[in-house]
This record gives sequence, C-alpha cells and structure tokens, in this order.
Amino acid sequence: METLSKVVVLSVGGSLGVNARYWLGVWISGFAGPRFPWATFVINVSGSFAIGFLTFGLARWLPHPNLRLLLLTGFLGGYTTFSTFEYDLLALWERGEHRMAAANLFGSVGLGFAAVLLGTALARGISEPRRSTAGPTPRSVVAEPEPRKAGDHDHLK
Repeated sequence: METLSKVVVLSVGGSLGVNARYWLGVWISGFAGPRFPWATFVINVSGSFAIGFLTFGLARWLPHPNLRLLLLTGFLGGYTTFSTFEYDLLALWERGEHRMAAANLFGSVGLGFAAVLLGTALARGISEPRRSTAGPTPRSVVAEPEPRKAGDHDHLK
C-alpha cells in the first residue's frame, strides 16, 4: 500500500508541475516575444530557487516524506528537471568536490547540447525522404518543418 500511495503522490505532484510549466510558459510567451526563450528561462530559474528553498524548508518545517515527494520530486520534477540538476551541482560543490561539480556542470550542458544536435540530426535523417539518383525531388513534394525561434512554445500547446 505504501508504494501505491507514493505513486499517487508523485502523479498528483507531477501533473500539477507539468500544468504549471505549460500554462506559465504560454502566459510568458504571450507577451515576451520570440527573441529570447523567457518562458524556459523563468521556469528553470524559479524551479531552481524553489528546490533550494523547499529542500531545506521541508526538512525543517514539514518533514513528512510524502510531502517532499509531492513537492520536490513530483511537482518540481514536472515543472523542471533543471532544478534537480542545479541542486545536485550545489551538493557536489558543498561537499568540496569542485572538480566533480565542474564536470557535472560542463558535461551536462555540453553533452546535453550535443545530444540535442545528434537527436535532431537523426530525426531529420529519418524523416526526410531519400533523394534518388534520378534527380532532385520537387520542392512541392518535400515538406520541411519551419525552424523554431527562441521563445517559441507552440510545441507546448
């Protein structure tokens, strides 16, 4: 029964966090414009603040493990996993493992960016039709996706 209650708590928290991320992103994108990804930026920074504050605060003021699961793992996990990354980075730094913290910081960001590039290239390679040796495919037949602009959150809708 304890496992089932954890699943329920995580699911409720995750659902609330995902909805918070989506609707906040839509709201911010509605007035911020496409030049900078303000919605993502605000969500990542606010999630990082929230995990720092709540990790300490919940341990001191409300130590019930299900509340921690609901808010930290569920809600903030649905809201942004960037906050977890930031907190793990802080934990390494505070333990004096500065090289490990730097490896985590630059490795996650650098390898994460490389993974996005690789995944995008692979998806484009799979989805674009192969060109025959008989000649180029007419442009009217090949539908190319529009490039995303910074701050474009249409994929969230």
